[in-house]
Amino acid sequence: MDIGRLRALRELSIRKTMAAVAEALHVSPSAVSQQIALLEEEVGIRLVERRGRGVVMTPAGQQLVLRAEKILIEIESAKADIAELKSVVSGELRVAAFPSVAAAVIPKVVYDLAERHPHLTVQFEEMEPAESVAALRSWQTDVAIIDDLNMPTGALDPNIETIFLMEDVFNVMVSKDHRLSERPTVGLHELREERWAIDTASDTYTRMLVEACQEDGFKPNIVARCKGFEVTIALIRQNYGISILPGLRASYDLEDVWVCRLVPEIRRKIFLAFRKEEKRSPALQAFLDRMAEKPPLS
Repeated sequence: MDIGRLRALRELSIRKTMAAVAEALHVSPSAVSQQIALLEEEVGIRLVERRGRGVVMTPAGQQLVLRAEKILIEIESAKADIAELKSVVSGELRVAAFPSVAAAVIPKVVYDLAERHPHLTVQFEEMEPAESVAALRSWQTDVAIIDDLNMPTGALDPNIETIFLMEDVFNVMVSKDHRLSERPTVGLHELREERWAIDTASDTYTRMLVEACQEDGFKPNIVARCKGFEVTIALIRQNYGISILPGLRASYDLEDVWVCRLVPEIRRKIFLAFRKEEKRSPALQAFLDRMAEKPPLS
């Protein structure tokens, strides 16, 4: 059986629509549909059934997906075995990370790796944690940087290993002209009457902020829902709103913004995630070694 067709079937079992699989594999939906049709012709039995706009696996499809996953894991493990025999760190390493940690960590790390290992190419793609884990499961990335807010314990496949990277503390960010500027700490209750500008790229982050405020007895007055940090920080600079943002965002690009420590603290843990069978890969090991250096921002 063709490996590419098996990979397409496995992707379809995860993503449920031809369009989503096509986007993940960087091909057209018709190409995915053709791959599945050829695989069904090859095995002589229906593997998927259409349900509305999506598909579900037939019993035969479910069985083949389980076998396909084992085959794909073995192939990647074999690649790691061969790579381990090479004395030079080379090839391509694909890294996915969410915006705040990516902007704070990735540029320096990939630059250092290029200096140390000129035959290694790091391909970076910005993804939210859930998206990057899906990419990791489907061999679309080699390393995913995730946090425990978006990926709670038990949400990862057994064949995915994680390594603790750092803790991040959330901060209150206000304009230099705001009444709270120059304060080292700010209590959440002091933000009851404020206008809020929030980054809505992560549903989990938004839900966390709203729930924290509700536990403190108020509902935040959200006047701006932004899909990235650029607009959020522009509104803060203009003193139109305040926000609570990850501490990693306080490490750069904060001209005309005052950062206060939130009391009580809200923390998150950040991890590196990768497929267990590829840990022996020299390219992956070089990345893990660089990320393990303290501090990772330097």
